[in-house]
Amino acid sequence: MISTDALDALFLEARTHRVWKPEPVTDDTLVQLYDLCKMAPTAVNCQPLRVRFVRSPEAKAKLEPCLAKGNVEKTMTAPVTAILAMDLEFWKHLPTLFPAADLKKDFESNAAHSEQTARFNATLQCGYFIMAARASGLDCGPMAGFDNGKVDAAFFAGTTVKSLLLCNLGHGDGSKLYPRAPRPNFDEFCAIE
Repeated sequence: MISTDALDALFLEARTHRVWKPEPVTDDTLVQLYDLCKMAPTAVNCQPLRVRFVRSPEAKAKLEPCLAKGNVEKTMTAPVTAILAMDLEFWKHLPTLFPAADLKKDFESNAAHSEQTARFNATLQCGYFIMAARASGLDCGPMAGFDNGKVDAAFFAGTTVKSLLLCNLGHGDGSKLYPRAPRPNFDEFCAIE
């Protein structure tokens, strides 16, 4: 079992933040975050997650018109916003990422299977990303309130990459958090058979 401090940082005390302290997030921290995230499992090590870290004023200006009204302020004030996306042609990298078997042709010839695999595994990686960000000392504000088509046109035009989730990153202002919402008990949502 990991330490109580680690459990607190990852789960027990971690919260979704919407107000940010004006502390920068370094390139080294973003690299560390990704280097943790990529180590978690995906099917045949397909690694379909693609991340665009939006930090510069120019990039933030491109992102702003893509956001739902209620997400503008918290995103524009976040030190970094990660666009978490999936590459529909992740299979191009399988010869390197999964040299144990020649699976590239199986995905290349079946677009529906490729998209389903990309979506499932990249979504799984979005969860890993949040845990890796927290493990790297960052607070997170994941959200789906944006226009995927606009984000894809602004940041991934001409590619096979499609956005899934936005995640604001930085050092949250804990004094601005809502009270923690209730969580269900084990017996309410789980069963052991």
